[in-house]
Amino acid sequence: MKNNKDANVLVTKQYAKRSQLGEIFHRLVKNKGSLTGMIILALVLLSFLSSLVLISYDMVTVGDMSIRLTPPSSQHLFGVDANGRDMFYRVLYGSRYSLAIGAGGSAIAATIGIVLGCTAGYYGGIRETLIMRFADIMSSIPGMLLGMVIMTTLGASLGNLIICVGVTSIPIYIRMTRASILSVRGQEFVEAAHAVGLPNARIIFGQILPNGLSPILITFTMNLGTLILVAAGLSFLGFGITAPRPEWGTLIAGSRDYARTSPHLLMFPGLFIMITVLAFNMIGDGLRDALDPKLKK
Repeated sequence: MKNNKDANVLVTKQYAKRSQLGEIFHRLVKNKGSLTGMIILALVLLSFLSSLVLISYDMVTVGDMSIRLTPPSSQHLFGVDANGRDMFYRVLYGSRYSLAIGAGGSAIAATIGIVLGCTAGYYGGIRETLIMRFADIMSSIPGMLLGMVIMTTLGASLGNLIICVGVTSIPIYIRMTRASILSVRGQEFVEAAHAVGLPNARIIFGQILPNGLSPILITFTMNLGTLILVAAGLSFLGFGITAPRPEWGTLIAGSRDYARTSPHLLMFPGLFIMITVLAFNMIGDGLRDALDPKLKK
């Protein structure tokens, strides 16, 4: 009897109904790609948290020139740069710039893009025409070129770089949100909300948007990696975070003269960029599969 009871408990726990968020997380964890991405991202976040306690290490001033360009060793895991500074600490410190730029830029782009996309998809008419033509114009300008123009106008700083990369991604969110709104707008629960006299803003953000949020969440996740790449590219060209601050793109730009003699100076910040973008893309792919109704059992 006891064995049967234990077996029934196990079966009950196994098939117990999860909440919607619990089911999504369960499917996300079961996906090997997204699980790998989350592990990688956890390590990157750990490096970010580690950078917050690197108060005693000076990231800016010139270090010990007697050990400049030292290759990786047990004392200096990522080697030493041309100014005698430990690359391990500088790469870890650079994670705070890249992650802040990715998260801040995506938040700006998502906020503006979702509001404009909701307006275009819900109201239609002249508002939709104007908003979508604005998105077309923005999309016709190469993101890197638009970023250089904005940074030249505003000046090089972390805050301006976050605004810059955010502006370049607004059209993506406008189109994705508009498509989501159009796919939900004609359903019965929206007509019921109109019938009871709910205001338009409440219908859009309380009824329609939550039911069309899945593709927007996927776009947000994958766009994080894209913005990190854009920011690194701008910093590499001298339009973003400038030396001696150790942003990953800036570290690569400052080490390009030593590509033949000390390739490790380029390899480690480039590797961090690659694995961070890869992690966000893998999580985005897993999130797409987890939110796809066709894949639900």
